[in-house]
Amino acid sequence: MENRRLLRSKIQLLFTLHFKGYLRDIRLFKAFLDVPLKEFIPSEIQNQVRFYSDAPVLFYLDEENPESLRTISAPHMISIMLQELVLNENDDLLILGAKSGYIAVLAHKLAPKGKIVILEANSKIAKITAENLKNQNLNGEIEVIVKNPLEGFPELSPWQKILVTGAITQERIFPLLEQLNSEGVLFAPIGKNYLQTYTQIIRFENEFYGKKYLQVRFTPLMTQIELDELKLITDIEELEAYTVSHKTDKPKNAFHSGNININYTSNVLEEVRLEPYSKKNSNEINDESIYDAIKDHMKHTIDTKSKNENRKYLENINTSLEQIKDLIGRLKRGIKETAAADPSSVEKKIELIEKYQLEVKSVQNRLKKDIP
Repeated sequence: MENRRLLRSKIQLLFTLHFKGYLRDIRLFKAFLDVPLKEFIPSEIQNQVRFYSDAPVLFYLDEENPESLRTISAPHMISIMLQELVLNENDDLLILGAKSGYIAVLAHKLAPKGKIVILEANSKIAKITAENLKNQNLNGEIEVIVKNPLEGFPELSPWQKILVTGAITQERIFPLLEQLNSEGVLFAPIGKNYLQTYTQIIRFENEFYGKKYLQVRFTPLMTQIELDELKLITDIEELEAYTVSHKTDKPKNAFHSGNININYTSNVLEEVRLEPYSKKNSNEINDESIYDAIKDHMKHTIDTKSKNENRKYLENINTSLEQIKDLIGRLKRGIKETAAADPSSVEKKIELIEKYQLEVKSVQNRLKKDIP
C-alpha cells in the first residue's frame, strides 16, 4: 500500500487526467489506482523521480552510457495508448518496448484473460522488467522476450492488439500489420527523424483503416548491434494536446505499400462499424463509477479487517478530493474574472467546471458515509 503522500498525488493526477479528457475509461482509472508506480522504479534512482506528476519517469540509466536513459511514458500518454487500443478482456497483446513492465501491467488489468508478450531489445531492461512482473505476481501472465521489437512476433500471431512504444517509420509498420487478426488494432508513433504522429490502425479482414491523433517527438529509434544485443531508445515528448473528439472535417487519404493499403479517416470506428468499438462506451467515468472503483481498490489493497486502517485510507482519499474541489473552485473564479473577453466561451467552461465540482462532491459524500 502506498503512503499518504503518494496516494494523494495519485488521486489528484487521476482526476486531472479525467478532467482534461485524457482518461475516459473507468477500468484504466482503477488500474492506475491498483498498480503502484514506485515498484517499477529501481530503488537506487527513486530519489531522482517525482511520482505521479504528468511527466515521463526515469527507470533505467547506465552511467557509462548516458544515451541508454529510459523512461516510462507520462500518464496522459499511457492513457492515450491503452484507450486507443480498445482493449477487451480476452485480447492478446504484443508490446514492443518494455517500459519497465508498468504499461503491460496496466494493460493486463484491461485484458485479464488475454496473453501479453513484451519484446525488449536490451537484455538488462528485460531482466529488470521480468523481476518487476514477478514482484507483481504476474511473471506467468506477462512474458518478456529479448528480441528485436521491429520484427514483431509472427510465430504467435495473429494478435488482437499491438502497441509500439517507440518511434517507427511507416515502412516498418507493414510487417506488424500483417500480424494483426481480422479485427485487430495497432497503436504506434509513426514518422521519420524527430517528428512522429501517434496513429491508430484497425484491420478489418484485409482492409486497414487509420486515424492520426497527436504529434510527438521521439529520440531516434536505433537498432544497431552492440555487444550482441539490439538497443532500442524510445523517449518521448509531446508537442500537441490530445484531441478527445473522434470527429473532424479532414478529408480521407490513403497510404499504400505492397498488398497493404491504409485508408486514413477521421471516423475510423464509424467507418469499419466493428463491435464493440463502435458502441457507446460502457466504461464511462462518472461519480458512481469512480466511487465503485475506489471501494473495489480498497477491498483488494488494504486489510479490510482493520477498521482503523480503512478509516485512515478513506480520510486520505477525502483529503485529496477536498484539495481537488478547492483547485476547481479557484479555476472557476479565475474564469469568471475574464468573462468580459468572450462571455459565450466562459459560459461553456463554467458549465463544464460545475459538472466536475458536482462529480467530486458526490464521490466525496459517498466515501464520507463509509468512514466508521
